[in-house]
Amino acid sequence: MCDVHAFVLKDGLEEMVLENVDRVEAEGDIIRLVDIFGAERSLKARFRCYANRPGRLVFETL
Repeated sequence: MCDVHAFVLKDGLEEMVLENVDRVEAEGDIIRLVDIFGAERSLKARFRCYANRPGRLVFETL
C-alpha cells in the first residue's frame, strides 16, 4: 500500500490534503494530486519538499 501523504503549508502550519498519493501533476501553479483510489485534489501551490521517510510531500499555497 502506498504511504506517501500530501500536506500543504499554510500560515506556517502543515495540513494534510491527501493520503496515499499515487500521482502528482503540475501545470503552471496548479498541482493535481491523485490517490490510489482515483480521488483527486487540485491546489494552487508550489512544491516545497519531499521526504521519502516518512513519505511526505509538502506544498506551499500561493
